[in-house]
Amino acid sequence: MAFYPLQMAGLVLGFLGMVGALATTLLPQWKVSAFVGSNIIVFERIWEGLWMTCVRQAKAALQCKFHGSLLALPPVLEAARALMCAAVALSLAALLVGVCGVKQVRCVGSNERAKAHLRGTSGALFVLTGLLVLIPVSWTAHIVIRDFYNPAVHAGQKRELGAALFLGWASAAVLLVGGGLLCGSCCCHRKKPRHRYPAPGHRVPHVGPRGEAAMPRKASTSYV
Repeated sequence: MAFYPLQMAGLVLGFLGMVGALATTLLPQWKVSAFVGSNIIVFERIWEGLWMTCVRQAKAALQCKFHGSLLALPPVLEAARALMCAAVALSLAALLVGVCGVKQVRCVGSNERAKAHLRGTSGALFVLTGLLVLIPVSWTAHIVIRDFYNPAVHAGQKRELGAALFLGWASAAVLLVGGGLLCGSCCCHRKKPRHRYPAPGHRVPHVGPRGEAAMPRKASTSYV
C-alpha cells in the first residue's frame, strides 16, 4: 500500500500525456506564418499541421483544408503522422496495462508479482511513447528554425514554432515522468524484503555462542 500513491501519480501523468499527445496530433498549429522582412500582411494567419492547413483572416472565419493525396505529402510529414499515431495507440495500451496492474484492481487476481510486472511494462510503454512524441516534434522544430534562418527561403514561406509543438514537448515530458514513476514502483516492489516464517511445528535450533547448535533437551521424568 505504500507505493499506491506512486502508482496513481504515474497513471494520472500517463493519462494526461496521452491526452496531450492526441491533441498535438490533431491540432493544426505545428507551423504558423511568420511576419518578417517584407511580409507585412498581418491580417492573415496561416497554420500548418499534420492533417490540414488553416487560414485565418481578420474579418473572416477560420478556413481549413485537409491535405490532398497521401502519396504527395513530404516524407517528413508522413513520418511525423506515423510516429504520432503510434504514440497515441501505444499510450492507450500502456494506460490499460497500468490500470490492470493497480493493487485495487483484480484483473490478474491477487498475484502481486504479476501486477508489479504489469506496472513495469506500463511504465516502459509510457517512456517509449514519450520518445515517439519527442522525435517528430523536435524534428519539425529543427526544420522550422533551419528554414527561418535560411536566406534562400522567401519571407512569405518562412514559418514559426506553433503551439502544438510546445504542447508536444510538454506531453513528452509528462509521459516520461509518468513512465518513470511506474517503473520505479515496480523496482521498489522487487526490492521489498520478504519475511519468511518457519512452517508450523518446525523448531529452529538455537545457535550457541561458539556456533554450535544446541540440541533440544528432553524433559526428564522421575518416578517415585
